[in-house]
Parts: sequence; C-alpha cells; structure tokens
Amino acid sequence: MSNSGQNTRTGQGKLLEAQAEDANKKTPDQSLFSYKGVLYPCSVTSKETLQALQLLEAREDDLLIVTYPKSGTNWVCQVLHEVVHLTHQREPLVDALILEFGKPEKVEHLKEKPSPRILSTHLNYDNMPRSFFEKKSKILLILRNPKDTAVSFYHFYNNNPVLPTYSSWDLFFKDYISGNVCYGSYFEYLLGWNKKLDELNIMTVTFEEMKEDFAVQLEKICEFTGLPLTKEQIKLVEKKTTFKSMKEKATETNSKLAKAMFRKGEIGDWKSNFTEEQSQEVDSKFEASLAGTTLGEKLNYNKYCKF
Repeated sequence: MSNSGQNTRTGQGKLLEAQAEDANKKTPDQSLFSYKGVLYPCSVTSKETLQALQLLEAREDDLLIVTYPKSGTNWVCQVLHEVVHLTHQREPLVDALILEFGKPEKVEHLKEKPSPRILSTHLNYDNMPRSFFEKKSKILLILRNPKDTAVSFYHFYNNNPVLPTYSSWDLFFKDYISGNVCYGSYFEYLLGWNKKLDELNIMTVTFEEMKEDFAVQLEKICEFTGLPLTKEQIKLVEKKTTFKSMKEKATETNSKLAKAMFRKGEIGDWKSNFTEEQSQEVDSKFEASLAGTTLGEKLNYNKYCKF
C-alpha cells in the first residue's frame, strides 16, 4: 500500500475519533436531532448538511450504495473499492463518503473526486438528493432481514460513542419497532424505496445472499455496475473482503470504532436476543407493511426470520 493510502486510512480514523470525542460532551438528548421526521446523529451530520446535499450534482457513473443502518454498508463499500481498484488501477481506499456525514462544504469537495465515485448513504428515498434519480446513477440497495438488523443496530448504539446507549435490549427494541431510532423505521425505509424501484437504475442485493453465495452475487454486481472481473479477480476480491479481513482493516482504519462497525456479521444472530413475543411483533409489522411487496419478497422472510 502506498503512503497516501496509509494517510487516508489514518485520517479517516482520526476524523471518526474526533466525532466520538465531540459526542461524549453531549447528553443523550443532545446526541440526536430530527429532520423531516427522521432522527440523525448530531456529531456526524447537521440540518445544514442535509439541506446542502440537495445541491449535489450526481454523475451517471456514480456508484451509490443505499442501506438502512447495519445492513452491510461497510462490506459492500469495501467490495466496490476493490473492484474499482482492479478495473481502474485505483487505490482501494474506503474514503469517508457517506453522503450525509460531514459539513455542508463537502458538497463542493465531492466535485473533486474521480469517477467512478463510490458513495453510500442511509438516507430514505424522500431525503435523497434528487440528482441521483435525474442522472439515473447506478444504485445498489442492500437489504438485511429486520431481526438481525435490529440486534446489530442495538450493539452499534452501545458500542458507538456518537449514539446514546441503551441499558437493555428490551428498551432498544421498543424504539426500533416504533421507528424511534436513527434513520427511522426499518419498515417505512424499505417501503419508501419499494415504491420507486421501477423508476430507478437500481439493483437489490440482500446481506444473506452475499453471505451464502458471494461469488455469484459479486458477478451480478459487476455486471450491473459495468465493472467486469475475471474468475481469478473475483476470488481475490472475496479473499480481501471476508469479515475477518475487514475487521482487521477496521482496527487500522477506524481505530476505536472498529468494534462498533464490525461485530459478528452472522445470519440468525437475532435468536439470541429476541423473545417469542418480540419476534411475533416484528412478524406482524412485516405482514402489515412489506409482505407482498417486491422488497418484502426479496427478503425471503420465512427463511431468515422464523424461530
């Protein structure tokens, strides 16, 4: 790796630590703010940044990863950076390019990034910069079953100093099921994107599909993004983006926040936290909102969300 790569990784880690230190000075009530009915963390974004993003000029060759939190964001970001590294001979660095993170002037800084830009976001459809839709930028929508997402999000809250902590899983679950968490309701988030699937240049992939048949899903992603790899290159990307490898890199890249970003990365871990009653509550929520929708079918709910 070049020295510039090391500096970028170190710089990102220092930025995240600085944000964490800022968050430590805030009370739980001061840690989050509401914008258009959705909660966001104060230490990494602001209303001014979210407003400035509407002026962002998207490009046709942008690669945008869209996820509800804890659905595989960092994994897919790293995968795409490795793919671009092989196809464009560009350093495979994961810059801090979550759209909504940072100060408003980041909109100007993004103009300097070389194409194809690899961007990610947790924004819901309504709060997205409209230029991505106008330019028909390539969007990868990554899904994860709502129960594993909930457990991962719970641990993320408690291991990430920019977010409030919860004294118990039960208290977090009440907020999660009601949508009183960062980025709002999981179910409303997916519903918002589901309504626009036919209008967008979008590919949906599930965390579970990636875990169970990575090579096949990577081939599909490469075809969708127009970045073809050989069989040997796909094996190389797979080796570099295993959970173990990425957790080790996160310790280097994000230092103290590595524990928050990479915990287990497993399918079915929700069973260690959920009560039968909580499981049934999520089942009811799914049936009332996502059952029968395109994204609901994509989740393969009965396979991954039943005791």
